[in-house]
Amino acid sequence: MPSSTTNPPRIAVLADSDTRWKWGALTADRIAPDPSMETAPREDAQVRPALSGFLLRGRATPTPRQLEEVGVRAESLREVTAVEFLRAMAEEPYDLVVLALVGGGVQAMLHGLKRVWEDREKRPVVVTGYVGVVYEKLADGLLLRHGADLVLANSRQDAERFRAVYEGVGADASAVTEVALPFLGGAAYEGAHDTPALPEPSAEQGRRPYTVVFAVQPSVPDSRRDRTYLLKRLIQHARLHPEREVLLKLRSRPGEHTTHIEEQPYQKLVQRLDPPANFRLVYGNMGEVLDRTDLLVTISSTAALESLHRRIPTVVLTDLGVREVLGNHHFVGSGCLASWDQLDAGHRPAPDEEWVARQGVAADGSYATAFDAARERIAKLLGRPGGLAPLNPYYTPATAPGYLPGILARHHLGPDGSPLPGAPAADKDPGPVRQIVRRAARGAYRHGVQRVAPVIRRMGEL
Repeated sequence: MPSSTTNPPRIAVLADSDTRWKWGALTADRIAPDPSMETAPREDAQVRPALSGFLLRGRATPTPRQLEEVGVRAESLREVTAVEFLRAMAEEPYDLVVLALVGGGVQAMLHGLKRVWEDREKRPVVVTGYVGVVYEKLADGLLLRHGADLVLANSRQDAERFRAVYEGVGADASAVTEVALPFLGGAAYEGAHDTPALPEPSAEQGRRPYTVVFAVQPSVPDSRRDRTYLLKRLIQHARLHPEREVLLKLRSRPGEHTTHIEEQPYQKLVQRLDPPANFRLVYGNMGEVLDRTDLLVTISSTAALESLHRRIPTVVLTDLGVREVLGNHHFVGSGCLASWDQLDAGHRPAPDEEWVARQGVAADGSYATAFDAARERIAKLLGRPGGLAPLNPYYTPATAPGYLPGILARHHLGPDGSPLPGAPAADKDPGPVRQIVRRAARGAYRHGVQRVAPVIRRMGEL
């Protein structure tokens, strides 16, 4: 199974949304061992990995635009069911498999892969992890990921927490491997291009205005009232500071799906307001938006870590409270917590350097070596004489008989990881009619979430 000294490693990435495809594809590129250079950083690698992309069919399957935004090129990219993916893993040789899925999806694939590789002398190395900040369902999500050869932790703090959970239930914690978020990067912030205290720059200088970016999240806050409040405060900030450019950074365009379906999309809510000329909506790659950002504001988005990595002034809002349900409790001790009132008055946050160092943002310049340990470990696993032992998840029909079967059944797998009768058959080249039906079904789901569900909820409150 290990790659030769001349062939690039073959990698398969299975993702279930745009954000997880971004994490999985970029992670694969950073952790793939380079056969031409021992533990070389990916930026210096001479042999690039051969990446095959698989998108798990569901409501959040990304669009071509969302895939293009990630900027990672795959040799092949296809939409599959869980059973189709397992069939591909049984038939096609890979060195590395990255599972970029929710916890239940990872657990189902681990059991399915264990079965399809049970008679194979050598198997690929299996890697999984988290897209960003882990602020909820820590034990649940971790135990659903247990069994992979590497469970990646995006920071020193996460690595310590992950090991504590595994050891606390008597599970092997050796798979936990500290890395960093794979999409950090970009030029370090060098200071505001313009501030109210400075004279207005001339057109010849070509200097842009001071730019404030509010990075939204699809899932928090989820209520119409809270989202409208945040929009009004952002618009108020734009009115109070007409010399600034105020941007609302959105995750997806109307009609697109992401990890979470929004019941109250900001695009819809802002139509009821009257923003000034210096306020506008933006989409696209977060790194490109940060290139022109002087102040990043969010509730608890991973964008805050991207911003801190580049030493851009970053604020995590407290207006709606510091609560676990919002995820901003993760930033306690960061020095970044503040309210819109403080920002309107000119507050500039100063992050706590010790806190930042524990979060894996590597603002100190250590990012270039953040993935070395993972690459070294993968190379050793691939070169292990006799191959790897079978995958061994913590959850089995013996340890979780009331939980595991339901997790597997959602992906049409039985308790032993084999396909259930009636599981969706392979569909390598769906015809135009089937493609239309799939798009219509996803649209109907989105309509139900964004239109019907809120109406029913309001009626129930009468």
